[in-house]
Amino acid sequence: MITQKQRSIAIYAIASAILAIPLIGMQFTNEINWSGFDFLIAGVLLIITAFGINTILNNVKLDSKRFLYIAIVLIVLILIWAELAVGIFGSPFAGS
Repeated sequence: MITQKQRSIAIYAIASAILAIPLIGMQFTNEINWSGFDFLIAGVLLIITAFGINTILNNVKLDSKRFLYIAIVLIVLILIWAELAVGIFGSPFAGS
């Protein structure tokens, strides 16, 4: 049985691994060009998402509600990330 501490460590490790993907990719291609600020923003987004998922898993007891809340958190992450990357909504924060 996985403990609550082990689950928390796994959640934050996954967030760190996702952040490492562009860092590793930058070593092999010039098509990925992230600045330190890009890594900072992505790190903050991923840590907030990991914290939210961890909080949901610790506090919500019904599996159906857990799934719904985690799905909402992940959809919000994807929408914010896409807006910052390519500007799907055309906000002042849009990238490219």
